[in-house]
Amino acid sequence: MLHEHQPGGLPVDLLLLIPAAAAAAAYWAGVLSPRSGVWPVYRSVAFTAGTAAVLVTAAGPLPAQAHGNFALMAVSHVLAGMLGPLLLVIARPVTLALRTMDPVPARRLVRVLRSIPARFLAHPVTAAVLSMGGMVLMFRTPLFDAMRTELPVHWLVTFHLAAAGYLWTAALIGRDPNPHRASLRLRAAVLVLTMAAHNVLAKSLYATPPAGIRTDQGEAGAMVLYYAGGAVELAVIFLLCLQWYRKPPGRRTMQRARSANRRNGPFNGKTAAAMESAPE
Repeated sequence: MLHEHQPGGLPVDLLLLIPAAAAAAAYWAGVLSPRSGVWPVYRSVAFTAGTAAVLVTAAGPLPAQAHGNFALMAVSHVLAGMLGPLLLVIARPVTLALRTMDPVPARRLVRVLRSIPARFLAHPVTAAVLSMGGMVLMFRTPLFDAMRTELPVHWLVTFHLAAAGYLWTAALIGRDPNPHRASLRLRAAVLVLTMAAHNVLAKSLYATPPAGIRTDQGEAGAMVLYYAGGAVELAVIFLLCLQWYRKPPGRRTMQRARSANRRNGPFNGKTAAAMESAPE
């Protein structure tokens, strides 16, 4: 069983509230900053809900209950690795950061975004391998038993699922500034292949549950992965198709963004607003 308490009785998983609260505070400080301009409410709601979706899979009663319930473990996977990252991507935290940061840290963030490691991690193929690879390792290796019995392993797996899910979602439909964005055709192809791989994994779990999981529990968990995960993937498909439909002809919007850079400098609210409307 997961070891959730310190000797004094304090739940260890409460420590996860510290980085979650810090992230939420930083985001909302940006939202309330005068530099953020008119920031849509739905993005703030999406960030809060996405953070909560990831946090609930690592802290609170769900991890302990999921220890003996494969269906709940599948729910945790969908929340941490799919739904939570989708909501965080919709919240556009990088755009908010560039709008509200001072010039020096904003330039540093842009240098990070333009770096070779960022290019590698932001590529749809890399993100898909990290996401699907984590799922396979989670369900088809001894890591499955380790994460059910050791809390640190559970946290590391949850972090990987959330981070890889965020990279995958951002690589496919992210609207934050991304100097390495792949073409829509490549993103669509990666989306189709990832969906196929996810469905194959769910069906294999239905036929052959992980060791120690009863057949009925394995079937229930596999159905959660297949249908709940499929619902999130349908949302990603919709958003990707919406980007494709809204893609403006020519490069007029990008030219407006470049003109704003020349007039106002590269790291102010006007430029960030122009970058938001740049074509995919």
